[in-house]
Amino acid sequence: MNDVKLAVLGSDGVGKSALIVRFLTRRFIGEYASSTECIYRKRLSVDGRQLNLELYDPCPQPCDGKTSLNEQMHWADGFVVVYDISDRSSFLTATAIVHLIRELHLGVTKRDVDSVVFLVGNKQDLCHMREVSREEGQRLAAENSCQFYELSAAEHYQEVALMFSKVVRNASLNGKSKDRRRPSGSKSMAKLINNVFGKRRKSV
Repeated sequence: MNDVKLAVLGSDGVGKSALIVRFLTRRFIGEYASSTECIYRKRLSVDGRQLNLELYDPCPQPCDGKTSLNEQMHWADGFVVVYDISDRSSFLTATAIVHLIRELHLGVTKRDVDSVVFLVGNKQDLCHMREVSREEGQRLAAENSCQFYELSAAEHYQEVALMFSKVVRNASLNGKSKDRRRPSGSKSMAKLINNVFGKRRKSV
């Protein structure tokens, strides 16, 4: 059985945890504050193959970036970089993360496969407060060989599920043999998985 590991990155408040929980449970959580990193696990069937999916949601931190991102680069098969379409500063952070992934990627692997990176503009339900146009997101994605989605974790379960399924499929095809050290500070990750679901983990 294959393991697929994805890191979900972006600035605080863009809806990373909401997207993950929406995908795993179909439930939408509006307000979710976490000060700890989490790894969520789910077993999926993709194209008839059973996969173990791990989704890494790092704890909120200033985007000083390189060291922690470097470790995530070694760990993850794919990245979902999220910004909030109603918050331009979150788009600038996403831009920096995408550039950093591409830059670090050149030093991480000698293979020609690009890392699987999906750029996601979240909170499409806040269109009336939009600060980032869809064209800007598409342009950033095109310039950095990313796939682009704009959606709403609050309103579009199907699109969220479709996006994650596509990331998983691409990452599993791209699967690299990697040094699987976990991202830093995560020795106690097993305990942290209960962060959102608590005793209800069975329902995931």
